[in-house]
Amino acid sequence: MTHECPDPELYPMEHLKDRLKHAGYKLTNARLRVIEALHLLEGHATSSQVLEAVSGLDSRIGRASVFRTLDLLTRLSIIRPTYIESSLTPNYVMLPNGHHHHMICTLCNRVYEFEDCGLDEIAKTLETRLKVKLSGHLLEFYGACEACLATPPNDEES
Repeated sequence: MTHECPDPELYPMEHLKDRLKHAGYKLTNARLRVIEALHLLEGHATSSQVLEAVSGLDSRIGRASVFRTLDLLTRLSIIRPTYIESSLTPNYVMLPNGHHHHMICTLCNRVYEFEDCGLDEIAKTLETRLKVKLSGHLLEFYGACEACLATPPNDEES
């Protein structure tokens, strides 16, 4: 899968550490290494990639600690699982500022990221109408990218 990602600095380590602390969680070595691994993977990773990256950072951290941390980060809306490429296993994406946006080409699986989704008003309306406090969102559009649209169809299958 190819990503066209914004600057990795959208995922500042200190901000993520602060979010854990403010939610009342300790900054354990395992949690810090998982956050570091996600940062190194530019905010997009499968659990296998996170496990491998964490192992490279500190081989003493067990599989269960990594999965518990991924679950915690999901509950805190720091990451969200998404099912790109029709995968049964999720790709975890970081939610800088509580949101993340993709356009995914259904032909070549290239993932384009964009920042301004224009959902601020809708989010405010939902909070008021449903009497909730939203912590984030993940928006994905699916379609054909410019390169795939420019490629003539393969007539051999006819």
